[in-house]
Amino acid sequence: MKRKKITSLLLGAVMAMNLVACGGGTAETTTAAVIEETVTKTEAQSETPTTEADTEPENIGSSVEGQLSITIWDEGQRPGLQQIVDEWSAESGVQATIQVVDWNDYWTLLEAGATGGELPDVFWMHSNVAQKYMENDQLLDLTDLIASSDKIDLANYYEGIVNLYQSDGRQYAVPKDIDTIALWYNKTIFDEMGVAYPDETWTWDDFREAAKKLTNEDHWGFALAPGNNQEGYYNTIYSMGGYVISDDKKKSGMDDPNSIKAVQLFTDMIAEGSCPDLATVSETAPNELLCAGKTAMSINGSWMLAGYRDNEYAAANCDVAVLPYTSTPDDRVSIYNGLGWAAAANTKNPEAAWSLIEYLGSKEAQLKQAELGVTMSAYIGTSDAWVKSVDCFDLNGHMKMLDAKLVFRPYSRDTTIWEDMMIEKLQDAWTGERPVDEVCKEIAEEMNEALAEE
Repeated sequence: MKRKKITSLLLGAVMAMNLVACGGGTAETTTAAVIEETVTKTEAQSETPTTEADTEPENIGSSVEGQLSITIWDEGQRPGLQQIVDEWSAESGVQATIQVVDWNDYWTLLEAGATGGELPDVFWMHSNVAQKYMENDQLLDLTDLIASSDKIDLANYYEGIVNLYQSDGRQYAVPKDIDTIALWYNKTIFDEMGVAYPDETWTWDDFREAAKKLTNEDHWGFALAPGNNQEGYYNTIYSMGGYVISDDKKKSGMDDPNSIKAVQLFTDMIAEGSCPDLATVSETAPNELLCAGKTAMSINGSWMLAGYRDNEYAAANCDVAVLPYTSTPDDRVSIYNGLGWAAAANTKNPEAAWSLIEYLGSKEAQLKQAELGVTMSAYIGTSDAWVKSVDCFDLNGHMKMLDAKLVFRPYSRDTTIWEDMMIEKLQDAWTGERPVDEVCKEIAEEMNEALAEE
C-alpha cells in the first residue's frame, strides 16, 4: 500500500456520538469462483503484503478456520443481531460471535487493523469513513457476488444508502439499516406542566415556546449538546433552508444565514434556561437526562430504541413524535443515514464472510432485525415490523419521518476532520462566550480549508 494511503487511514481519535436459514450452507461453486476472483483482484491491488511481523491490534480478532469475527459498536443491537447470526451459524456450521467496541475505540482499532493487516472478517461501515476505506482497498469488493446472488437485489434498499457504499461503480457493503430522527418526549412532565403533547402541527417556534413552559427547577424543557448533530441541529439547519455541506462536497454551508439561524435557536434556548448548559450535557448526555426525568424533550435517532426500551423509567413515561417544521410541513426534515455490512478485503474466510453478509442483507434477516426491535431495516418495506416490536412507544413518530424531507447525513471523504472541529468550536456558542454567527463563520472557513485538502 502506498505511504499516502496508509497515512490517510490514520484518522486519529473520533469524538463520541450519542448513541449508536436461507443464507446458510456451504457456498455454491459459482459463488466460490466469484469470491476467488474478487479476492485475487483485491490482493493484486494491495501494494504492501501482510508479513509475519504484522501484529494484531488489541481487541480486534483475526479469523480462524470455521469461525468469523464480527465487530460492531452498539451493545444495544448486539443481542438481536447475535440471534440472527446464530441462525446463520446453525445452517452454515461456521461459528460467528459479535464483539462490541465503543464508537471511539472502534475506529481507532479498525484503523490499526487496516494499517497492520488485521481487520475483523465482518464489520459495520459508516458514512463518515466509508469512502476512505473503499479507496484504500480495505473492503472486500462485493459487486460480482451481489450480481450472482438470488438474495440481494440492491433495488430493494434505500438508494442513498446503496450509493454511499459505492466507489468507482463497485459495491463494498450491503445496507444494514436506515435511521430517522424524531422528537422523544416525557408524557408525565407534559401532563404535570399542562402542556399538550407535540404533534404534526408543531413548528420550531412552537417547540421553543413549549420548552419554556416545560422548564422548572426540577427539569428542563429540552436538552441538546454540541455533538448532537444528526440528532439535533442538522435537522433544523436543513428545515430552515440552510445546509451543512454542498452537494459537490466542496463548500461549507455553516456560514449560510439560515444555518446560523438554526444554531441560534438552540443557543437562545440555553440562554433562556429551557435547555441545559454545556457543563451539564458534557456530564450527562441528553438521552440520559430524558431517562432520568430531567428533561421533557430530546431529539434522537431510531437507533436509540433499545436504550429507551430497556430503561424502566423511559418505557413507562416517554413516547415519540415527529420533528417540528419551520413554515410548512414540506420543510419538516429528517437527517437519515444507514450502516453497511462490509468484509475485510483480506479476510481468511471470504466465502463464509460473504455468506453471512448475504444472509444479513436478505429480506428474511432484515425483517427479523426489525421484528426484534434491533433497528429500522434498510430493506424497503420491512420496518413496519420495527414499529410493532414494542408496545411502550408509538414508533410511528420515526416511521412518519420517512415521509418528510429526507436529507442524507452530511459527509465527505474526511468527514471526521471537519465534524470534530465543528463540535469543538460550537462549544463557544453553547456557552455564550462568542456570538453564534462568528462561530459559524469560523467553522465554515476551516471546513472549506479541510474540504479543499480532500
